[in-house]
Amino acid sequence: MPVDIESLANVAVDCGFHIHRDIGPGLLESAYELLLAESLASRGLSVERQVSVPLSANGIVIDNAFRADLIVDHTLLIEVKSTEQHAPVHAKQLLTYLRLMRMPLGLLMNFGTATFKEGVRRVVNNYVQST
Repeated sequence: MPVDIESLANVAVDCGFHIHRDIGPGLLESAYELLLAESLASRGLSVERQVSVPLSANGIVIDNAFRADLIVDHTLLIEVKSTEQHAPVHAKQLLTYLRLMRMPLGLLMNFGTATFKEGVRRVVNNYVQST
């Protein structure tokens, strides 16, 4: 059965919202990453943390080019931050990850902002939501 990426994104945002509401800003990214991974897993989703992603370009292979914070059900990429505000490079970084991994949708979740709404962003890679 195909995975509904919008449903995954909705569950992930709900989990992130509850973590931000209950804990608040101020922890390290690694703490929020673990809390989010456990929250998603408790809802029956497959979650991989700190996935090493290789890169091949111009005949050069880099085995550990970057690490994806969270991959949910092999479909949704989540990048976790804990800063006072988004930096433009964060969304660009996530888009690059999506392109390299050939994934359609990612969520940038920044737990350092005053409200979770300020801290969550969708980043799409040639993805169009089906109606």
